[in-house]
Amino acid sequence: MDVVYAFILGIVEGVSEFLPISSTGHLILAQKLLGVPATEFWKSFDIAIQLGAILAILVLYGKRFVVEHKLIWYILVAFVPTAVIGLVVYPFVKQVLLGSTLVVIISLFLGGIGIIMFEWWYARRIAAKPLEVSAITLQQALLIGVAQGVAVIPGVSRSAATIVGGLALGVDRRTITEFSFLLAVPTMAAATGLDLLKTGFNFSDHEYLLLMTGFVAAFGVALITVRWFTSFVASHTFAAFGWYRVILVALWLAYMY
Repeated sequence: MDVVYAFILGIVEGVSEFLPISSTGHLILAQKLLGVPATEFWKSFDIAIQLGAILAILVLYGKRFVVEHKLIWYILVAFVPTAVIGLVVYPFVKQVLLGSTLVVIISLFLGGIGIIMFEWWYARRIAAKPLEVSAITLQQALLIGVAQGVAVIPGVSRSAATIVGGLALGVDRRTITEFSFLLAVPTMAAATGLDLLKTGFNFSDHEYLLLMTGFVAAFGVALITVRWFTSFVASHTFAAFGWYRVILVALWLAYMY
């Protein structure tokens, strides 16, 4: 049955990693519904299967890492503040926040309200004074990295933090969405690598099977999700994802209480 759980959680990761809805938050809630124990292995599982989603980005955008050297530099600049924040708070996040359903629920709700209010403000900002959008600058990249650092809190959403941060700085939707995809590669690779080093790769054969199952499921589903999301942002705002987060919290509370 553990293999089935790993497959389901891999699907959840693949769908939610690049949408502004928090993959970590969804994994924690899904594990709660499935009755998966909050052990150190399953916490590591949540982090490690992100490698599947990373591979999907490398398949779809790998050529850009080779050709666009300036873009790589900006991604690394954006990664630095996230890495610093992550290293400082890693023990607290892993031991306390990562297993807290309450933290996830609060973050999902506040993040949903935040997205809705941001889109309301953003629409009026554009109507009042059209933005001069351009390619991402070095300063914008650094600030986007700071915004991403907030997503160490489960339920906030790395994607939401970077996309909203980029839009607020004047970057257009498609550009910041793709930049968020690319920034995920060093961010998630570092998070997974740090966790694996901390655990010393100390997994049983069965646990490696679960990791591989989640990895493959996350990879396949992420490929589909990323392609759909890039088409979606061409003609839609992110308000729907804000409402989804609020409704999800309401349904969760109704189910639990």
